[in-house]
Amino acid sequence: MKKRLARRTLLRGAGAIAVGLPFLEEMIEGNARSVFAQESKSVPIRAFNLFFGLGIPAPLQQEGYEGVLEPLLPLKEKLLILRGVDHLRADERGINAHYDGATAAFTAEAPDGEAKAGGPSIDQVIRHAAHPEGLPKGMVPTLVAGTFFRRSRVGRYVHSYNFNGTVAATKQERPRDLFERVFGKLNISDQGDANQQRLRRSILDSVLEQYKHMVGARSPLGATSKSRVTEHLDRIREYEQRAYGLQALRDDAPDAPPGSKVLHGGAADPGGEGIDLTLKELVDEWRLMADLYATAVKMDRTRFGSLTFLAAGERIRLKGDYDYGQRRVFSFDDAGQRNASGSKGCSHEWWHEFRENKANDELRAHVHLKMRELAYFLSALDQADSMDANGKTILENSLITISTESGDGRHNDVQRELSGVFHAITGANGRFRTGEILDVNAEGVDVYNTMTAALGAVHKMGSSDRQVQRVDSLLS
Repeated sequence: MKKRLARRTLLRGAGAIAVGLPFLEEMIEGNARSVFAQESKSVPIRAFNLFFGLGIPAPLQQEGYEGVLEPLLPLKEKLLILRGVDHLRADERGINAHYDGATAAFTAEAPDGEAKAGGPSIDQVIRHAAHPEGLPKGMVPTLVAGTFFRRSRVGRYVHSYNFNGTVAATKQERPRDLFERVFGKLNISDQGDANQQRLRRSILDSVLEQYKHMVGARSPLGATSKSRVTEHLDRIREYEQRAYGLQALRDDAPDAPPGSKVLHGGAADPGGEGIDLTLKELVDEWRLMADLYATAVKMDRTRFGSLTFLAAGERIRLKGDYDYGQRRVFSFDDAGQRNASGSKGCSHEWWHEFRENKANDELRAHVHLKMRELAYFLSALDQADSMDANGKTILENSLITISTESGDGRHNDVQRELSGVFHAITGANGRFRTGEILDVNAEGVDVYNTMTAALGAVHKMGSSDRQVQRVDSLLS
């Protein structure tokens, strides 16, 4: 009989390196397929906040999957789209929705200064309820990452907060930094001979002996699982090469793709005037970040955190042909189409010009792109290598909350701007309804408290003197 593996089996290398394995049948009691249906209690609690910038004007949300939400259609049975979520209570006088709306996403509270939220985010409320004594050893407690360029207030791009409103974890916005946060630091030294140099070029080289055991004659794994482990580690090496721009270690392998080409930090937001970015640069960067984040979740290296695709009030001048399926959706050329430079030439301005009686072609194309890239990440958690012990995928078992900063974007009406803020959630292992578009017409704080309570949290988000109005329509 094959030995049973722990759910969080890690291959440990030198220093901080830890490479987790994908879920394998040997990680449950016995190999019978029927066991999957009996093991739902072994599925871990997971909660992630998925943010995208600038919002979806409420009138466009009414079009459902026939409009800008089209890229989410393949996942519709695993999502619950929520319309009519209101964050008006998070309005802070003198601050537009790019600030207070973004900070209210996942907290339902107004910001508390430049770098704090008014309270905890959904993922942290659930994290502390599920693990009051702390997470298992070796996990990344909270993983915060994303592809964003707009800076200023932290709430624009960080979406995971502690109970005191402070940021729950250091953000990773470069693929190399995210890779090291998940797997450990790759240390390339100038000292030592050529053989030592070669062995230190990949984190996988430091776990080579353990890997050989896992796929060797004395392995506790069956043939199928051995193949999955090999594919898993090959994928990690690919991500590593993409993140660092390393050469492949095998002589017959092609050169690795170059590392990140996009700007980060202050250089990504020069004076708030925006930057030029090609569609390929943006998508390549995001998808590597999304792949790394999804891999961390699959390996059970992390169960809580946030991921951002473009910041609140994002200012980029995007250029490039955008295709979806077999058709050309749009050709982006923000600066040219706006006939403007600097911030006035950025995609941000299409939201300010939104009108219900206009075609809004440019805005629609940008939102459609955002939904395509969110779907890319969600789909990565809905594959054969994302199965949990209950036979469902990580996407189905997790609570992934998708949101943004604004229900309008025009900045001329707070009532309209902080009402109708787009939300979507996953089923959290059957706790919530999916496969529907639901007009909840409720305050965000009530929606969030309903969600967190369903996952066992007793902490109440929002004002202590406010009575929670449970939104039963969310529940399955």
